[in-house]
Amino acid sequence: MDPTFATLLVLVAVALAFDFLNGLHDAANSIATIVSTRVLSAKWAVMWAAFFNFIAFLFFGLHVAKMVGSGIILPEIISDRVIFAALMGAICWNLVTWWAGIPSSSSHALIGGLVGAGIAKAGLSAVQWAGLAKTAAGIVVSPALGFALALLLVLLVSWLFLRATPFFADRVFRKLQFVSASLYSLGHGGNDAQKTMGIIAALLYAHGASDAPGHIPLWVVLSCQAAMALGTLFGGWRIVHTMGSKITRLSPMQGFCAETGGAITLFLATHLGVPVSTTHTITGAIIGVGASRRVSAVRWGVAKDIVTAWVVTLPAAALTAAAFYYLGFWMK
Repeated sequence: MDPTFATLLVLVAVALAFDFLNGLHDAANSIATIVSTRVLSAKWAVMWAAFFNFIAFLFFGLHVAKMVGSGIILPEIISDRVIFAALMGAICWNLVTWWAGIPSSSSHALIGGLVGAGIAKAGLSAVQWAGLAKTAAGIVVSPALGFALALLLVLLVSWLFLRATPFFADRVFRKLQFVSASLYSLGHGGNDAQKTMGIIAALLYAHGASDAPGHIPLWVVLSCQAAMALGTLFGGWRIVHTMGSKITRLSPMQGFCAETGGAITLFLATHLGVPVSTTHTITGAIIGVGASRRVSAVRWGVAKDIVTAWVVTLPAAALTAAAFYYLGFWMK
């Protein structure tokens, strides 16, 4: 086998391994609320989420994949060594935060990895600052929008069900949570799987197997969606606990509002081609529904630790990726 082709296969496999870990790490984003409200058991919840993760490509364009593949660092400097370093930086950070039960962002770990590897190769000129700024803005905008939408939905739903009995409202929202969890899982699969698609597309372009860095073959789309869905099936139970109960306690109505607010945010971001963090989005939404009861209902100490992880993720993944770039001196 041609060594260059063998390297390409290995790196595609590493990219899919990252996608699998993304699903594993971020499974909590899709299922934490529906599990914590006891609408579904964890086993059935991950199956539900994995199915909608996989079929997400049927509902969204590939704008996020094109942004990651050609809008963060210059396509001309992408090489096997850069992609390897970027993926290893993201994977290492994901494993550390997954083991610690910290809901950090797989998405921003990957973006940080790309930036760190690109700078290690070509300096600051490797970075496409407009694309990076757009992504960095999502760190602030996506949780803020998730918070605002979830809070607004709680207020609207509370007014609509003002005269309903608690038993009736609970029964209605237990059913509606199936819809909101499905929508959130679609948004998760639509935004997150595309990031790995962009990495593989850039790799194919670097090897001359594609005419444009933004072209995404169908086999790449299907394999990335499948890898994420399989990762979701294995779940991220440590993070489910943090997202579903440590931040605030949720009722089925609040779970519905959090998932719906988060889903709307993800749908909008994916449509605009912004690679946002699903972790940031659902955390903001959960805090929003908690704050709708009273400010003290949110465990702000836990929320503060999560926000700290968000801030650290980009530079930590970038530094790790830069280290792997220098360790990968044997690659082109």
